[in-house]
Amino acid sequence: MKYASTINISNFQKDLITWFEEEQRMLPWRENQDPYRVWVSEIMLQQTKVDTVIPYFNNFMEKFPTVTALAEAPEQDVLKAWEGLGYYSRARNLQTAVREVVEQYDAKVPDDPKQFGDLKGVGPYTQGAVLSIAFDKAEPAVDGNVMRVLSRVLLIEEDIAKPKTRKTFEAAVRELISQENPSAFNQGLMELGALVCTPTKPSCLLCPVQEHCIAYREGVEQTLPIKKKKVKQSFRSYFALVLEDEAGNILLEQRPSEGLLAQLWQFPMVDTKEVDEQHLAAYIQEKFQIEIVSTKDLEPVKHVFSHLTWHLDVKFIRIKGEPTISNNMVKLTRQAIEQYPLPVSHQNIYKQI
Repeated sequence: MKYASTINISNFQKDLITWFEEEQRMLPWRENQDPYRVWVSEIMLQQTKVDTVIPYFNNFMEKFPTVTALAEAPEQDVLKAWEGLGYYSRARNLQTAVREVVEQYDAKVPDDPKQFGDLKGVGPYTQGAVLSIAFDKAEPAVDGNVMRVLSRVLLIEEDIAKPKTRKTFEAAVRELISQENPSAFNQGLMELGALVCTPTKPSCLLCPVQEHCIAYREGVEQTLPIKKKKVKQSFRSYFALVLEDEAGNILLEQRPSEGLLAQLWQFPMVDTKEVDEQHLAAYIQEKFQIEIVSTKDLEPVKHVFSHLTWHLDVKFIRIKGEPTISNNMVKLTRQAIEQYPLPVSHQNIYKQI
């Protein structure tokens, strides 16, 4: 079904692009069309708000100003620069991909859809966004903002939570996109969704494409897009152990190389399903072969992931003796811990000590 045939495409393009060029936010990645900068910004903006990303982007660009700089950087430095943004696999995938760019494309981001799309961590949205914004290619870049805007403008009543629905919106964008200025067109759709055509209470009276919007005309803009309910979150509870020896050194452990928060560092964690509080002291003494001098409760920490919530019962424990530690653990001064990339939940523990 050709949804775009229901509106005047040339007038829609003109109204959207004119509005974007006049009203766009001045963001650091919009200073030029450097494909590397655009690429980094799009990866950071996945699942993360613009205001949160700006300082991270500026810091990241200062540390790794080029594809080559990022490719050659130690992974721990990259994760440290990403610390607090979450979804750390984005950073690892980005570094893997830029290494491919350095090795295969002479450190130049490829403008070919297949070559760029085959890079690690580059999905259909990132591919379309970078190719259209940086290279002026008429490629669709369909994210949540774009699906929301077009579901209203074109009255698309398909469930946007279903993966196959993305194909519907990509086809619609291919019909609508400006061949002359695809960069401003795609950014205009994204900006419209962020600033005007918002999830709740869209500012229809301020919308530059209101006259094209079928949902507004029919009074159903608040019921779109259609999206099924989220999957119920799971909950996990842990003891987080801040173990400090007589010299003032504290134990950190590195998470596994794959999975949630892979390769980040944390204070040792014990699942409360495995050890209850009554037996925690004995567990610690046996595991680390040390003597507990004192124990103090710190503020508990709660962290909500997209699919999971952690509750961390934080224990500050002074120990006596040389702890037996595994290969994924290190002993560090409080100051040295700052150099290690910690998940947000464990940054909140570190702030307490």
